[in-house]
Amino acid sequence: MRLLIFFVLLLPNLLQAEGRLFSCNKIFEQRKEELLLELERIDEQQQSIEALKEATNHLLKKREKKLSEQESEVNNKLEEAKKREESAKAMLEENKQILKDIKKIKMDKVATTYQKMKPKSSANVLSELEPKEAIKILVNIPSKTLAKIFSKMSPKKASELTALLTKMPKESESN
Repeated sequence: MRLLIFFVLLLPNLLQAEGRLFSCNKIFEQRKEELLLELERIDEQQQSIEALKEATNHLLKKREKKLSEQESEVNNKLEEAKKREESAKAMLEENKQILKDIKKIKMDKVATTYQKMKPKSSANVLSELEPKEAIKILVNIPSKTLAKIFSKMSPKKASELTALLTKMPKESESN
């Protein structure tokens, strides 16, 4: 009998506990569904992030390639500009040398003309020129002919030109 009383007293408690267990299971099932939905949402976000990451990497690689091509193009143009500059410098030096040669030929021709003239005529013309211009011509005339020309000039003009000739640099005298 005691057992029966024990069951009678315990049965409502057991039924109530079972109801609570059922209620807890129901809550856990609902929470499980919520968690599964949350996991699915997180998975979708992770896939979206991966897709965005891949797209960003692809775009970055594309930009790096374009930048590399542009850098290469700039380097090529810079190299081309350097070559043009070097070519222009070489041409300028060549043109300077040609101009110098032309001036020397011209002065040699003028000096030859004065050598062929009579010393008195040469002296008269050279006396009338600016001293710097006369010196450019006299430098190219041999000493023997120069002496004859100076002898026909006024002593003052001859000494002025002689002083200028002695101040000329050595390389000009050899030309």
